[in-house]
Amino acid sequence: MKKRKSSNFKYVQSILKIFDKYPDKSFKANQIAVILGVGDKNKKKILANTLDELSAKKKLVKVDKAYQLLKKNRILYKGRVELTSSGNAYIICEELEDVFVHRSKLNTALNRDEVSFYLVKRNKGNKTEAHVEKVLKRNRTEFIGAVMIQNNTVFVRPLDDKIFTDFFIPSGEIKSTLKNGEIVAIEMTKWQNPEMSPYARIVKKLGKEINQDVQMHAILSEFGLPHEFPYEVQKAAELIDISISEDEIKKNRNDFRDILTITIDPKDAKDFDDAISFEKTDENTFKIGVHIADVTHYLEEGRLLDQEAFERGTSVYLVDRVVPMLPEVLSNQACSLRPHENKYTFSAVFEIDESANILFQWFGKTAICSDERFAYEEAEYILEHNTEVIPDEISIRSGSYKISQEIKEALITLNRLAKILRSRRMALGAISFEKQEVRFELDDNGNPQEVYFKESKQANKLIEEFMLLANKRVAAFIGKQKKDFVYRIHDEPDLEKLMALNSLIRKFGHELNLKDKKTTTASINQLLSDVQGSGEQNMVDTLAIRSMSKAVYSTENIGHYGLAFDYYTHFTSPIRRYPDVLVHRLLYAYLKEQKVKDLSNYEAYCKHCSSREVLATNAERESIKYMQVKYMETRVNRVFEGIISGVTDWGLYVELVDNKCEGLVRIKSILDDIYYFDSEQYALVGHHTANTYQIGQEVAIRVVEADLLKRQLTFELT
Repeated sequence: MKKRKSSNFKYVQSILKIFDKYPDKSFKANQIAVILGVGDKNKKKILANTLDELSAKKKLVKVDKAYQLLKKNRILYKGRVELTSSGNAYIICEELEDVFVHRSKLNTALNRDEVSFYLVKRNKGNKTEAHVEKVLKRNRTEFIGAVMIQNNTVFVRPLDDKIFTDFFIPSGEIKSTLKNGEIVAIEMTKWQNPEMSPYARIVKKLGKEINQDVQMHAILSEFGLPHEFPYEVQKAAELIDISISEDEIKKNRNDFRDILTITIDPKDAKDFDDAISFEKTDENTFKIGVHIADVTHYLEEGRLLDQEAFERGTSVYLVDRVVPMLPEVLSNQACSLRPHENKYTFSAVFEIDESANILFQWFGKTAICSDERFAYEEAEYILEHNTEVIPDEISIRSGSYKISQEIKEALITLNRLAKILRSRRMALGAISFEKQEVRFELDDNGNPQEVYFKESKQANKLIEEFMLLANKRVAAFIGKQKKDFVYRIHDEPDLEKLMALNSLIRKFGHELNLKDKKTTTASINQLLSDVQGSGEQNMVDTLAIRSMSKAVYSTENIGHYGLAFDYYTHFTSPIRRYPDVLVHRLLYAYLKEQKVKDLSNYEAYCKHCSSREVLATNAERESIKYMQVKYMETRVNRVFEGIISGVTDWGLYVELVDNKCEGLVRIKSILDDIYYFDSEQYALVGHHTANTYQIGQEVAIRVVEADLLKRQLTFELT
């Protein structure tokens, strides 16, 4: 006699077919019922029982009232999603090479989200691709977009073209006041089903058009960076006691307020987190103090302000604004070492002889009162002209003014010692990057009027050398005691990238000697010196930097290759960098022989700070690109001289000589031949003529388009 099939057999087959078709999706019982067209109450009950039976038999797994296919022996990896403009993506994973993932397999993952994923074989060939299992951590939940209203339903379309979905604004939001095309900031609240739009709420209205302020908001949002402090953080900052206590100074600090002290910063700086004191102890020795704002005095570990600063990790410097790590009451007031104001500091004090040898060092908490605040241009004028008079055209005050002979002599001595420290550092193998940095002169409305290049002169290098000295000495002081610490590390350069650079620079008559570490460093410095002022300088500088490893924070010290230091940390900028806050806490605890809390978490803290630094740097670059496009917007159809800075299979990137603005010459716009990309030559080569366009070549271009929304310039060859 034949065994009778169970009454729900047909449901088993139908259910499994659904999961075979959608192996990576989860379904609730009512969703399965809709798909199968089951509406009867009793039949729905049978269907629900069938799903539970399949779960009990390990065919399905039930998670949060939803069922999904049980995937046996599946290896899960973790990685970061990097979306392309097509909507497809690659996942960056430490254990694997970059893995392709089709947009249909992203499972609600967005750009730079951390995900778990598994590998599957592609239908054709032996290649594998990734399927996202779930999103582990969102890179961002805030987006900037334009309102779209259809049949009283509100969606928001993001400005970022790497966000491939619109956001649904549910009823109850501020619909009645919204208008089509209005620009808003939104926060994603829920997204479980990749077949449907994510839910979001409107955080703020930004205006009726996509202006510069909106674009800067969009850049910050794109990288998951904040643009303002939460209300409760601002209130907590306002409650801080920022008064200076004589009792605190007497009990806990060395008093440097009567010692000559100065600050030197950019002319538009608002936060001054480092100062230098100078005292002549005898004819041939000097006591020089590097005084850093004592942020940890105000930033109580683990409390709300500290948590916010840690999350931010760093201040962000866009072209037209600063997004500070700390609220203004700290960054621009209490912790800013403004002239003629008593301030709490954490200091590295050195006794130094005429030959810049360190005879004695001391680290500890202090109080200072800065005597003078100089812009770099003012300090440079004093050094170049050996004068006490700052003329009106250089002065950041109202008119010309005169400084004391004592301050002038201090600056000249500090500069002489800094030059010795620098030459000694270079002799030990430090790499001297002097890459030109683009800066903008903005009008009162923040529009770019002129482009100029930041130059590092004597005054800049004076400050740089004493900050490097403090950072190096603090790191060595703790590192040699074998205690846990936060280091700024920089690994040796990638040999393959250096070899690729070598093959390229040979076309310009240069050559790197890659025999060993010492000769490699010496020849990199020689190369950077040789290209100074040449047409290929910026291209060579850029490619040389790209061949270097990235400097990061870590508790595992491997030294700093670029600076040629065995020990290095960041001690000198706690107003704008959270790792410096960690360094101050650790150093103070060790000096006071106190127990350090949560030492096992410090490597995780370092990784977080390193990742925040990368995001901030990328946002800063995007703001520069935006401002370059805006600057060139009024120069469409004009012809400029440029240098080919990059070659790809879709065209040439050309950097303009006058202002370093970079644009794309699309391959399809070069009409004198059919061109193909030769990866070995870094060149486009004409199929019939063998005409060649390669990196470093000078070309004339016409500006065709300046697209502010995409932050992109389009050129054509002339």
